[in-house]
Amino acid sequence: MKHASISALACLLAAAWLAGCGRSDAPAPAPPPAAGSAGPALTIGVSFETLQTGFWVASLDAFKAELGRRNLKMIQAIADGDANRQIEQVKNFITRKVDGIVMVPKDAKACLPVIKAANAAHIPIVLFNRPPDKSDAKSTAVVADNFALTKETVTYMIGEARKTGRKHKAMVLIGDLGDINAIGRRDGFEAAVREAPETIEVVARVPTEWNQEKAQAGVVNALQAHPDLSFIFTSSDFLFPSIVSALTGAGKYKKVGEPGHVLLGGFDGDATAWQMLADGYLDATGVQDVYFEVEACVNAILDARAGKPVPEIVKDPGFVIHQGNLKEKSARMWGAKK
Repeated sequence: MKHASISALACLLAAAWLAGCGRSDAPAPAPPPAAGSAGPALTIGVSFETLQTGFWVASLDAFKAELGRRNLKMIQAIADGDANRQIEQVKNFITRKVDGIVMVPKDAKACLPVIKAANAAHIPIVLFNRPPDKSDAKSTAVVADNFALTKETVTYMIGEARKTGRKHKAMVLIGDLGDINAIGRRDGFEAAVREAPETIEVVARVPTEWNQEKAQAGVVNALQAHPDLSFIFTSSDFLFPSIVSALTGAGKYKKVGEPGHVLLGGFDGDATAWQMLADGYLDATGVQDVYFEVEACVNAILDARAGKPVPEIVKDPGFVIHQGNLKEKSARMWGAKK
């Protein structure tokens, strides 16, 4: 009996010791429920600076579809171009303890305090299509490679220009230079034409500030000053209606291959560009891969929540769509979706 009591006591002490110690073979604590599991769905706050263009509308729709596909809840806020309003909207997301934030910032500097606030609340935050200014605030930015994609698009156009065997007078429509995307596209255009001085002479650089009326007035003036102008690149497909109107008024809106055709190229991949490609008027446009960018944003949030490393910048290479690859590439062009 004495030996049995001692053995029982030893067993109890051993069990207590094992319970108190971190055994290497003990099961780890259960992780939080994954998206699509039986646990409560995560909530993602999505803040857009504007829905002014087709690109932003298509992007918001893509977020709704992607988050829905992954069984993630979405709450949205649109700032209508007001940086202060956007700051308050994102602060509201933080107060509501969302599980992640996607933000299209109005201003690269104004967004820094809310990024820091999200950091303090341990909420992953991703900036969509526009990066923030450099700071110690932690975020991921998913952006188009504006410089490289523009250069690739304009280089394709230059190749088409060379086929004519003559030099072309060119015009570029420049976006709002307060937008880093506009700067990258301007610089990509300039880099491409610098490599082709024998083919391209830039005679007009039209500032638009992303404004249709300003763009149309600039194109009209350039066509009057240079009636033999035959090469136009716009930093956004959003401005094609202004270009088409001005070309039509000057009797210069012709299909690819027709006498008098003005080589046309753009950037974004919107519905107007798609229709112009399908109708044979547009030579090429650089397409932002909205679906790649949206998926990358969601992945960055989920990876950050899982403790995985996430990059500071994720670049979307996009692709050039033109008359030669229209059937092959149209399925991936967001503006071609009905």
